[in-house]
Amino acid sequence: MKTMPSFCGLPDRIPSREECEALMAEHAMLPNIVAHSCQVMRVSLALTDHLKKDVSVNRDLVLAAALLHDITKTRALQTKEKHDQTGGDLLAALGFAGVGDIVRQHVALTDFHPEGKLEEREIVNYADKRVMHDSVVSLAERMRDLLLRYGATEEIRQSICSNGKQVLAVERKIRTFLTVPLETAIGELRR
Repeated sequence: MKTMPSFCGLPDRIPSREECEALMAEHAMLPNIVAHSCQVMRVSLALTDHLKKDVSVNRDLVLAAALLHDITKTRALQTKEKHDQTGGDLLAALGFAGVGDIVRQHVALTDFHPEGKLEEREIVNYADKRVMHDSVVSLAERMRDLLLRYGATEEIRQSICSNGKQVLAVERKIRTFLTVPLETAIGELRR
């Protein structure tokens, strides 16, 4: 377990992979959601591991946030809660505020800066948009899937389309920080 700067006077921690797996089990994540989360972690790490040397990204933070990004999704299937928000809140309450902040932004980023430094939250957000179930797919394929599965109202469809435009900008940003073409970095993960 790594320590990060404190938030609101409380120390912030990054859970180890073992702690993440224990949390996933404790919160009874469905096997398909676990498989999705593990693939999002693989994509996130493939990107992180191909960043230019001068890019400062915390790999442990990326790993934990990717694994835990859907921590409350299983219960959200019943409660209809916004799993990005409740997952982030849960993790912050457990002392993982930095991970919680990334989890809150895995659906949509707040204050995205296309020209700024690359951030862990952008990597996890993007990786989630490249993984449909447990397969790495194109952004277009993933957006179609999200619209079919969740686009019950015009408001939701517009939100998904808006997020799709944002993730294209995130993809452009990530490309500028990689040492290899993006598809080379994640190509081995495609099925």
